[in-house]
Amino acid sequence: MSACPAGVGWHAERVDAVRIKVDDELRLFLPGGDRDGERTVRVDGTSSLGHVIESLGIPLPEVGHLEVDGREVRPDYRPRPGDLVHVRAVQRPQPVPVDPPRFLLDVHLGTLARRLRLLGVDTAYGNDLDDDTLIVLANDQRRVLLTRDRGLLRRRSLWLGAYVRGSDPDDQLEDVLTRFAPPLAPWTRCVACNDRLVPVEKHDIAPQLQPGTRRTYDTFARCAACGRAYWRGAHYDHLQEIVARAERLLTPDGRADR
Repeated sequence: MSACPAGVGWHAERVDAVRIKVDDELRLFLPGGDRDGERTVRVDGTSSLGHVIESLGIPLPEVGHLEVDGREVRPDYRPRPGDLVHVRAVQRPQPVPVDPPRFLLDVHLGTLARRLRLLGVDTAYGNDLDDDTLIVLANDQRRVLLTRDRGLLRRRSLWLGAYVRGSDPDDQLEDVLTRFAPPLAPWTRCVACNDRLVPVEKHDIAPQLQPGTRRTYDTFARCAACGRAYWRGAHYDHLQEIVARAERLLTPDGRADR
């Protein structure tokens, strides 16, 4: 008589679970010892599939779409025992409701913010913005919130966000450019405040310049908002390398194919 209860117990464990397969690009969000991309998860019949996916550590903004037994479903789908779920990553480049895309970066991405501005990408940033303020600004200004804070991406009130892969600014920039393919317009934005640069005569900004700069350079631009002056100084070659590398990532016209 003992074999029957054992069989019933085994059967019950099988039928209240779903199998979940995760695209390679999303495996970094899974626990360190469980990144083979497939696992079995118990379901209670009440939790949405979106909730189940986030319980695995995957923020929903990183999910392109969800499939159950080969058919696409919404995050509010309630998984049933025996379902085979496939979690697909966002496509690259990722379409966004605002074209061209514009961004808001959290306090830990200052270098990335300056590089995006160097490329002429509309990028808001402040080193004193808390999470609640970031969400309000992103929603009000329809900016994609870029962050490495997974918890921030799980906030239901956020309209659109993205996890930035990599800790090195070069890797971060490549990740953002290949994901969103913003049009590039290098040397047109102030890296300090994000406003537009306008050409300016040397004599108009002479009081801002050191004597050596006045003697050596003749072509200048100035930020229309903060008044900061720009010229092709000692760091120009390094910055131009960043620009050239970014342009190589995209198509010759400065934008990846959509």
